[in-house]
Amino acid sequence: QVQLVESGGGLVQAGGSLRLSCAASRRTFSNYDMGWFRLEAGKEREFVAAISYSGGNTYYADSVKGRFTISREYAKNTVALQMNSLKPEDTAVYYCAARAPRPLSALEYAYWGQGTQVTVSS
Repeated sequence: QVQLVESGGGLVQAGGSLRLSCAASRRTFSNYDMGWFRLEAGKEREFVAAISYSGGNTYYADSVKGRFTISREYAKNTVALQMNSLKPEDTAVYYCAARAPRPLSALEYAYWGQGTQVTVSS
């Protein structure tokens, strides 16, 4: 079992930046691919970004490519999502997720955090 806790959400103006962080409970954090998803009210959950267990590969949704960066810090068991040039359409609850390694384009994840709200005002 992996417990995930997100932090760093908030309210920001369009064009601004936020950095989300996800803390994982297990020391075997390095064995898991990590991903970020978001859920906007009334819509389906959307994939945002993923990073491989090794940190050597990343994968982004087209809608955030060039604006968002996913990274992980093994010493702290955390994964971060740096969000720049934010747009009102980025407003959503952002969730951190973890799974055993597989191709990053696969979107199935076994473990989920509780989410953190990101609101971008125009």
